[in-house]
Order: sequence, then structure tokens, then C-alpha cells
Amino acid sequence: MRFSTFASVALLIAPIFALPALNAEERKLFGRDSGSYTVSGLGARKKAVIAAGGNVFDIAIAMLETETMTTDYTYGDGKTYDSANFGIFKQNWGMMRVCGSRYGFAGQSEANWNNGAAINSNLYADVATRWDCQEYYGLDVWFGGHRNGATGLTNPYTTDISNYKTAVYWIQSQLESNSVYLTDDTRFWYYVVPI
Repeated sequence: MRFSTFASVALLIAPIFALPALNAEERKLFGRDSGSYTVSGLGARKKAVIAAGGNVFDIAIAMLETETMTTDYTYGDGKTYDSANFGIFKQNWGMMRVCGSRYGFAGQSEANWNNGAAINSNLYADVATRWDCQEYYGLDVWFGGHRNGATGLTNPYTTDISNYKTAVYWIQSQLESNSVYLTDDTRFWYYVVPI
């Protein structure tokens, strides 16, 4: 009897130990890889992205990058030079200085990386720069560089980059499933390994 009780308990808890380490806030809260919850004021941010020339794809990227779709994260996302990230999409300076033409980032040097902070307070510039870079690189290479910088630009088809793309597309599909999601405070999230 004892063995069968032990075996039953072991079968119940084994899946818990088989899970990968959970280090993302959403996984800690919800215990799964995707979902949704309400963030006060998020509907206004979604509308602001659309008003700045963005679309559902842009909202999905921003929603994946930060909970509030704002720039209230550590300056440069804790990174410097070409690795520094700015704006609601967390665009890296290495790409911005090559392809961000409409707001004058293209042609600047790596040493001017602090200039990228301009998109932290200018949503129009943020959206335009993301579109400039997607147009310049093409969607797949843009995804690679956005997710993994210079390495991703040269090798945009890694598993990690594919996982990031899957997350963006999943969030986009949820947003498109009901038009109310483009204006309400619902945040969709999808776990990707932080880098």
C-alpha cells in the first residue's frame, strides 16, 4: 500500500519538477506560457500607438516588451552603445543608427548612443524608426536584429529569435480576435526567455 501511495503522489508532482526554471514575472504569477490580464491605462497607450502611425503588430511588440507599453524601464534597458535599447519597442541603437532615417538617427556613430533616448519621449519617432528599420532590413532580419543585435542580423533564424517571433504573432492574433482588445486595458503576454 505504501508504495502505491508514494507512486501516486510522485506521478502528481513529477510534472512540477519537469518544468523549466520560471523566472519571468508572468510565469511566476500564472504558471503558464501565455495569457492575459488587465493593466490600468493600457487602452490609452494602445490608442496612442495607433494615433502615432502604428498598427496591431506594433502594439504586439510593445506589449511583449513592457507591461505598460511605456519607457519607464532602466535607461538603455541597462545596456550601452549599440546594445542600448530605447522606446516602447526597446529598439537597439545599433540598428537605429543604420536605418532610423526619418528622425535623423541613420548615419550617427556608436558613440552617439545616448541620442536614441529621443524616442523614449516621442512616440511618433519611436513608431517611425521601427518602421524605417523593418523596411530597411526586411521582416525576418529585422526580427533577428531586434531580438539579438548584430548577431541576430547575421543569423536571424535561431530558435530564440523564432520563439520571439512566435510570441509577437501570438499576441497580435489575440489582439485581432476582438476589436475591443485594441482599445481596452487587456494585456496579452507570452513568455520568452529574457536576454
